[in-house]
Amino acid sequence: MPKKIMVIYGTRPEAVKVAPLIKALEVSDVLKPFVVSTGQHREMMDQVNSWFGITPDLDLKVFKSGATLNQLASRILEKLDPVLEAEQPAAVVVQGDTTTVAVAAIACFYRLIPVIHLEAGLRSGDIHSPFPEEANRRIAGQVTSLHLAPTSASRDNLLREGIDPQKVVVSGNTVIDALNWTASHEVAFSDKRLRQEHEAGRKMILLTTHRRENWGEPMRRIGEAAAEIARKYPEWLIVFPAHKNPLVLENVGPAVEGLENVVVCEPMEYQEFVHAQKWASIVLTDSGGVQEEAPSFGKPVLVLRENTERPEAVHAGTVKLIGTETARIVEEVSLLIDDESAYTAMSRAVNPYGDGRASERSVAAIAELLGVGQRMADFDAS
Repeated sequence: MPKKIMVIYGTRPEAVKVAPLIKALEVSDVLKPFVVSTGQHREMMDQVNSWFGITPDLDLKVFKSGATLNQLASRILEKLDPVLEAEQPAAVVVQGDTTTVAVAAIACFYRLIPVIHLEAGLRSGDIHSPFPEEANRRIAGQVTSLHLAPTSASRDNLLREGIDPQKVVVSGNTVIDALNWTASHEVAFSDKRLRQEHEAGRKMILLTTHRRENWGEPMRRIGEAAAEIARKYPEWLIVFPAHKNPLVLENVGPAVEGLENVVVCEPMEYQEFVHAQKWASIVLTDSGGVQEEAPSFGKPVLVLRENTERPEAVHAGTVKLIGTETARIVEEVSLLIDDESAYTAMSRAVNPYGDGRASERSVAAIAELLGVGQRMADFDAS
């Protein structure tokens, strides 16, 4: 009888990265998925589930507008623990670095259920940045039985922390599995203006920002930089899908209001956002996942942060950390627009994050952990 693997997730980025794993578990002869959504994000995550054809077996519906991190954590623990008791999974998969991940990992540990951490070993070196993600992933790592590290650098982080090498598998990142599948499908933008500009082949800069550490003055500076770039390069389009958190639009919006070549739109559905990255010539972001995705399309990524837990693409030269100072942002974007050699140097299509087989390696490693299979060779980006 196949062993039950509970997959717990709660946000859109988690949904994207667990989707290929869930699909791989569905066709396994020795494992079967039991999918639990905490509902930490609501509409954005439901859309991803629909795109990949995934229906959670259970939705904990923990989302509550205005809830603090502590309130969210307590709701997840309260609702998840009875499910663990009732379902008795052979193991539980958590992904990444959200509040869902940290709380679910602790809940499983208290019930002696093996924890499998997908995308394990990422480290920024600063427990307060990104906040609270850096702490969440470290907490989960302390109680994990199988670390599915996306890269050799992530594996090395874990080994430096004293993790048993036999508990670490370099799987590659499942985000590339999801990206490759999505990019192979034709997708039209639902926003009429974007659809027209895309069809016209207008040069585009994609901007995303949502990190807690950038709320307030940093985001206002980002908005001012976007406005200055828009005025300096009127032939370029800047597309800003505004995060659902109202603080994002409140901080960024005023500076770009009324500028013809800045499109502020609703958050894009996952498949549209993938194709927006394909369209963009330059990506400005404080997102972690975008640092992994955009280099797959050979797009320069300027990261609006002081550090990153994803250094591989920085080392490869396709990602650059530039912070949130207005003048620096304008300077770095201008360099890419005005200097063809600088753009070419960053746009080399280097993808250190995966080869599209991460979910396959992950399922094999889980089967080995539970004594019903054998792991594959580690992913090697070289």
